[in-house]
Amino acid sequence: MHERTTPHYSLVCPVCDCRVVDDGRILDCPNSHPAGLLKTDYLEKTFEPSDEYSGIYRYHKWLPISRTFPDTSRPIVYRSDRLASLLGLRELWIAFNGYWPQMGATLDTATFKEFEAYTVLSRLQHNKERLVVTSAGNTAAAFATLCSRHQIPVLIIVPAAALKNIKVHEPLHPCVKVIAIEAADYYDAISLGDAVSDLPGFHSEGGTRNVGRRDGLGTVLLSAVESIGGLPDYYFQAIGSGAGAIATHEAASRIRQASGSTERLPRLMLAQNSPFTPVLRAWRSGRRTTVPSSEDQDRLEISQVCAPELTNRRPPYSLRGGLHDALIESSGDVFAISNSSAQDATRAFYEVEGIDIEPASGVAVASLRSAVMSGKVDRHARVLLNITGGGRAQMARKFDLEQVTPDLIVQRHELQPSESLARVLGDISELLN
Repeated sequence: MHERTTPHYSLVCPVCDCRVVDDGRILDCPNSHPAGLLKTDYLEKTFEPSDEYSGIYRYHKWLPISRTFPDTSRPIVYRSDRLASLLGLRELWIAFNGYWPQMGATLDTATFKEFEAYTVLSRLQHNKERLVVTSAGNTAAAFATLCSRHQIPVLIIVPAAALKNIKVHEPLHPCVKVIAIEAADYYDAISLGDAVSDLPGFHSEGGTRNVGRRDGLGTVLLSAVESIGGLPDYYFQAIGSGAGAIATHEAASRIRQASGSTERLPRLMLAQNSPFTPVLRAWRSGRRTTVPSSEDQDRLEISQVCAPELTNRRPPYSLRGGLHDALIESSGDVFAISNSSAQDATRAFYEVEGIDIEPASGVAVASLRSAVMSGKVDRHARVLLNITGGGRAQMARKFDLEQVTPDLIVQRHELQPSESLARVLGDISELLN
């Protein structure tokens, strides 16, 4: 592990332009005004990857970090011939984030969530408080693996249904504790995580509000620019919270500013797994705010999707610097993809590219196919497709993976009323003492 002593960035509020010196934990502007996502402003204005560092730390000048860890990976970006031919595209680039050692992809948890986890942990300046992470599955696997390896205390909260996808290579260190909520979704995990983070000795990771998470995910775009030689015209990704899409837009803006170019920013082409499509509904409404829906309807729709990792009932859409702004500024669009279309796309990707991909990635491939067929994408344009997770089947054949067992199981009804929640918080405190 290497530590940095010289600050190389500051945090800037997009609402009031306030500048903040980062302590590794700040999630929001200290001033009182409507919500906005803090952004990083780096001293280094040119895009200069460093050959002296490995993995994502190749981009350390544009990462909000105070230390580095060994043995990180970085996104693998390659030009596709077979999928491009199948879709009728002249120039298709694929960012593959997963386990595909034949192509140089060796992510421990087979998804791009490792990039955000490593950057969030590298941003922390000390481990005095226990980090609280909420997840629908993949982020949990990334933080569990990395915090265990580097012995960083973390409390991970997930819906119980996500446990089947949280598998690790070796038993977790005792500093990692996992809480599962029965009959719950991602938003329930966030709600409990917020309550725990208010207790002494805990610190919320913050999700999309954490600049470490976003800039870590932004390394996908940085790696693509290195491989392609410039920005893509279109960027396709499936989204739940949309942190990766916002991160890509921020990284693309930084690249354009560094080059002094006036070229158009990549158009964000974002996909959700129908019938659960809150971002699509908000986008099509033409309003900045999300479209209200009932909790019962949300839960019903979430139960019907094939990619539950894409289900966030409260995505960062309306706040300044969020999804609405990124879609407007990039002239982007949002797609709804059915389970059958996603599954067909997953099979097609395996047949032509030769590697299995996660359901969320199948949603992204299906959205690209839909956009091409409907004429929303110029077949001669430069397209970047983010495969956010893949190779899990190949990994399972090579390694004996162990499913994570929760340290505590909570029933969703225990989170309300306040008396029940107080008992749950007491159980959590007892677990960690």
